Amino acid sequence: MHEASLMTGLMRKIDEAARAQSAKRVVEVSVWLGALSHMTRGHFAEHFEHASAGTIAEGARLDVTVSSDIADANAQDVLLKSLEVEV
Repeated sequence: MHEASLMTGLMRKIDEAARAQSAKRVVEVSVWLGALSHMTRGHFAEHFEHASAGTIAEGARLDVTVSSDIADANAQDVLLKSLEVEV
């Protein structure tokens, strides 16, 4: 369930950012995975594929950075770093 709530929040942020740029589609999503997010690159990619199905971000390339710093204030989070969009 933790992953589902992280992905819901992330997809909301992606949609808001894409709309603000009048994007036709999201080409690439760059994210940072906190050390305590319980997500590996592969695990995140699977969840992203499912969460983005039917959205403006479906099929977007992923650029994933995984943190190993358990003391980071965002260690439990998945943070949206940037988007590349097609307008």
